[in-house]
Amino acid sequence: MDSAFFSDAIVGRLENEGVEFTISVPFERFAKLKCIVEGRKRWRHLDQRRHFFEMRWKPNSWQRKQRFVFIRTRNRKQHKEPLQLDMFIPYEYGYDFKVIVTNKCLSAKKALAFHNGRGSQEGIFAELKSQAQMDYIPTRRQAGNQVYLLAAMLAHNLSREMQMVANNRQRGTTEKRAPLWQFIQLGTLRRKLIQRAGRLTRPQRKLTLTMSANTTVKSELLHYLNALNQAA
Repeated sequence: MDSAFFSDAIVGRLENEGVEFTISVPFERFAKLKCIVEGRKRWRHLDQRRHFFEMRWKPNSWQRKQRFVFIRTRNRKQHKEPLQLDMFIPYEYGYDFKVIVTNKCLSAKKALAFHNGRGSQEGIFAELKSQAQMDYIPTRRQAGNQVYLLAAMLAHNLSREMQMVANNRQRGTTEKRAPLWQFIQLGTLRRKLIQRAGRLTRPQRKLTLTMSANTTVKSELLHYLNALNQAA
């Protein structure tokens, strides 16, 4: 989770439910935590660009201490001044800092990789907003908006379920917990299979979808239909 979810109530609820988590810490808001980062002299090696240390700590208002992991990353500083093309300007380097709180028992490197994997979640939210219009408020009443939200989530989940039924897993479990399937986005499926010209006819009293000849579309459409028939 990002820093908006950093609170004692959420951390306590997750631990009581037995959920492993990593949460970004808005450490700039905590003067004591900021002083710990600034005053740290010894950092342990994580990789070529990153170092870390960790400690048990809690804000004054929290009930119990948690595992906090501090990471610094060595990056090039952006040069914003006018650039003289006939002169050599060396790169300047500085550190970017990140703090996460976690109850996972993994090493700091694996816990950080797991935390960075939340980008997959952000991708799902972005897909829901751009391709299922989940960020749209259609009515002035709560019930109507709830139905619209549930319909958008159902359409998205059905597209994912269909792909999971029709295709084998493409990967195993990764450090970032990426999905086991490489999903096609809902908008792509819509353009390839749904938003196509066609007619429903009944030759010999058999309901038939007639479309323009396209071998690729036909193959993919039959692939999904056969997989769903077998699952049913």
